[in-house]
Amino acid sequence: MGEPQYMTYPRLPLAQSVFTIASPSADSEAKHSALTALQHDIRELKMAPLYAYLAHPHTGKLNATGESGSAPAPSTARPNTNASASSPLHLLRRTSSINAPGIVGVLGGKTDTSVSLPWDEALYNELKADNEKELEAIQKDEDDAAERAGETELQSAQAKRAEFYARIGDKDKALEEFEKLLEKTGILGSKIDIMLAIIRIGLFFDDKLLVKKSVERAAILVESGGDWDRRNRLKAYQGLHLLTIRAHNLAAPLLLDSLSTFTSTELCPYSSLVVYATLAGAVSLPRRDFKSKVVDAPEIRAVFGADSNEDRLSALGGSASAGPGGQDEDMTGGDDGTTSKPSKPAATATPKPTAVNLTALASGSDATTSTPEPALDFTPLATLTTSLYTGDYAHFFTALSAVETSFLAQDRYLYEHKAWFVREMRLRAYTQLLQSYKVVGLESMAASFGVSVEWLDRDLAPFIASQRLQGKVDRVKGVIETARSDGKNRQYNDVVRQGDQLITKLQKYGQVVRLRGSERS
Repeated sequence: MGEPQYMTYPRLPLAQSVFTIASPSADSEAKHSALTALQHDIRELKMAPLYAYLAHPHTGKLNATGESGSAPAPSTARPNTNASASSPLHLLRRTSSINAPGIVGVLGGKTDTSVSLPWDEALYNELKADNEKELEAIQKDEDDAAERAGETELQSAQAKRAEFYARIGDKDKALEEFEKLLEKTGILGSKIDIMLAIIRIGLFFDDKLLVKKSVERAAILVESGGDWDRRNRLKAYQGLHLLTIRAHNLAAPLLLDSLSTFTSTELCPYSSLVVYATLAGAVSLPRRDFKSKVVDAPEIRAVFGADSNEDRLSALGGSASAGPGGQDEDMTGGDDGTTSKPSKPAATATPKPTAVNLTALASGSDATTSTPEPALDFTPLATLTTSLYTGDYAHFFTALSAVETSFLAQDRYLYEHKAWFVREMRLRAYTQLLQSYKVVGLESMAASFGVSVEWLDRDLAPFIASQRLQGKVDRVKGVIETARSDGKNRQYNDVVRQGDQLITKLQKYGQVVRLRGSERS
């Protein structure tokens, strides 16, 4: 189907730079670095519409007036729980930014203006004049192609217009031109490439409804005969979209499968994909799958647990993890009903990840379309996964805090769900520890997690009240009593319920048979 097209624009790292400037979680050095990169790209790419969108004194997204004026007033009405399951709003209910789509919508209006993008009227007029000249040249090419060339040349000239609007950050006109191009294109591969470009425009401006609809349209095209490369690219796009709407259980398989065949470097760096896949798998996968697909995944170990290039190549070759931490053994505890102290995890061969550059490890497309690989310190993320699996809960809590600060709070796709992720990971650790015991001492459990008894009591209460954690806290005895589900009682209740349904159906069938028999007589 030919080489992928329309992969260069929009440049998604620009959106991350905008997020960093506006985020209250980023430090001053990161903000100034992002501002420098943003100003450079605006000048280099002649991005007059994006410049006005971000920095205009009255409507700019990077100033308090523009942000507050563009966001709709919050609704106080209760959501309609009877809405159809096919409704996009219903499917995206987990994210609040659906109500205020925008390049910094995930911040919920809580932007930091300590570093801002200054408005320069002369610069804007200069960029706008350059855009108009380029549009005139594109129009001339289209006219020449319409008069002297064939349909293919005309479509190529029209594609330049769509890419032009995507390059300068004009969302509405870019979408309009890509839709026109989609209608006139008969080649399936080109149609898929156009849909992928539309998805990236939606991701750039954080328009989750647009992304959802475009992913569905692209999936239909791919299923009708898309080649392997485009099918593989769409898998990464789908996984990232599901991650942004907090569907981590659906995103994890797609992102983890994309690790070994990743080519969508126009979407995100390979290192970012490793982070997304690890976080999605850690919070959603069962323990056995978590070990095989995250803890022992060769692609993840090549990043997290390698001390040298030789180790990375060995990990990519599929060698298993070494040390006691690689054993798939669940924790064991006392079943005699007495207060038990969680056993100390065995010593493990703790990986020593460093800040690495993964450009050489990531296979991808042309360098002009790939996103530069950032230098990241994966130590907190590596510690999080190993400590959760091995039951080293004190280091787990420390690593979870570091992951929130270094990864969740700094990434525009993860920021909106950071509180949810931290809460779910704490619940997962509590569940993993308590499932091996009937009774656990509060002081013992608090010591295992490195927190106080009072803090642990307050943190457990909401989980127990919502029945997400089976058990109860006895502060008089200073213990937590777990309530294990009885498998035999559950099976008995299922048999009784299904038996009642079967008897009811048989009685109705018998009545029908008797009626028909009386009619024959």
